[in-house]
Amino acid sequence: MNEQLYTLGIDVGCSYIKAVVMNYSDEEQIILAKGAEKIRRRNPEVVAEELIAHLLKKSDLTQGDIAYLASTGEGEMVKNKKGHFYSMTTHARGAKYLVPECKTVVDMGALYVKAVKVDDKGKVLDYKMTGQCASGSGQFIENISRYLGLAIDEVGDLSLTSHNPETPSGICAVLAETDVINMVSRGIDTPDIIKGIHLSIANRIVRLLSSLKAESPIALTGGMAMNKGMVQAVDELARESKHEFKLIAHPDSIYGGAIGAAIWGGFRYLKLKATQSALVA
Repeated sequence: MNEQLYTLGIDVGCSYIKAVVMNYSDEEQIILAKGAEKIRRRNPEVVAEELIAHLLKKSDLTQGDIAYLASTGEGEMVKNKKGHFYSMTTHARGAKYLVPECKTVVDMGALYVKAVKVDDKGKVLDYKMTGQCASGSGQFIENISRYLGLAIDEVGDLSLTSHNPETPSGICAVLAETDVINMVSRGIDTPDIIKGIHLSIANRIVRLLSSLKAESPIALTGGMAMNKGMVQAVDELARESKHEFKLIAHPDSIYGGAIGAAIWGGFRYLKLKATQSALVA
């Protein structure tokens, strides 16, 4: 009987920490537990510890049962980790797990958006990413939502009800926020403001995909992939630009990075084990 190999992948973002516990083998990877916690103003290190403890309990496992704890994102501070993986590689591999047929991955994160071409095994072939300006990020949507008195979970559905969206400048976060304040003072409907913001960010994403010469299907990962309004905005602008992109947002898209970390952790564990066995022999 083969020994059970358990890995844990944790993806630390600026807004949420996501993690999965996985039963790993070369042939099959099975998610045993998953969870996401909003950081708010708490210590990310404490939030990570609490989430890991919760998922281990949910999986009926202990810390000692985890062969490899792998972090990604801003996860360098995670205690007891055995390795840290670059987010582009983890999201690429996680997307391939969720959407096996995908040829391109878009990591729609809180700070950056990355478009990545992948091969059949989830290896990164090429990539493009947005700059540091926050007006092209999920964090900007969250900031504007807070200003408008909306919960972040509301904005996607609200965007879908827009009839006459008004797009902010999109040049930088400061100017875009000023535009939104002016829209509110002019009485622009909230759904139209939200849809306009989505279209502004979507425009950057479509340009990234065009520059990358992206191939479909395209898997979406990260927090913005769970936003129906954002996904629709990308699809609309892609169609207007005559791109035939097939966008797929899996229900577990937010866990893409954590899934990839857990898979790469298992892969590295078995590689190190094989190397050690060869040295002993």
